[in-house]
Amino acid sequence: MKILYLETSSKNCSVAISDDEKMLCVCEEVSENYKQSESLHTFVEWALEGAELTMKDIEAVSLGKGPGSYTGLRIGAASAKGFCYGLKIPLVAVNSMESMIQPFLGQNYDLIISLVDARRMEVYTAVYDGNSGKELIPTEAKVLDETSFQEFKDKKVLFVGDGAAKAKDILDLPNAEFKTEIYPSAQYLVKKTLEKIQNKDFEDIAYFEPFYLKEFHGIKKKKSED
Repeated sequence: MKILYLETSSKNCSVAISDDEKMLCVCEEVSENYKQSESLHTFVEWALEGAELTMKDIEAVSLGKGPGSYTGLRIGAASAKGFCYGLKIPLVAVNSMESMIQPFLGQNYDLIISLVDARRMEVYTAVYDGNSGKELIPTEAKVLDETSFQEFKDKKVLFVGDGAAKAKDILDLPNAEFKTEIYPSAQYLVKKTLEKIQNKDFEDIAYFEPFYLKEFHGIKKKKSED
């Protein structure tokens, strides 16, 4: 089954294509300016070319559903829905936090904790078993302070994600490691996507919304005085 993967929840605009578990092509770029609106469809074209496929060959779309950048998630969701509507193929959505832990499973960590920067001292976080990848604490928004994650001080913990830079500065966890340059990536959505397809765990395309976790707060314009 040929699957298109889109991951736009972070600074990493990422597209991949697989034939079941076999990765055919990956196109991605980390940009401080969040270039999803400019790059996503170009990356899809490049990935199709690299995989020697056309859009008509794609049998399902998998989306990293967040949490993360509000605008990035909107762009990814709109594109995924458009592809699925046009091709009449199913949509699968995977928590973006899970894609960050995949490369580090089975590397002798007791726990792997995803941390996504959510401004100020707030992060989006989820805790996973370091071997199986099983979710131990669901995704939540958390304000970091010196007491955060102290319950894991005797564990060998790996923190991954751009939010790990904040954590590294304030947490006193002697057995912890921090990888701050890790972003959600489309290539690591494969395992969870195939599980969902096997279980026919598809999204309702008409009603699907990304996993924003918390409401987006825009800047209110001042009312003009009469």
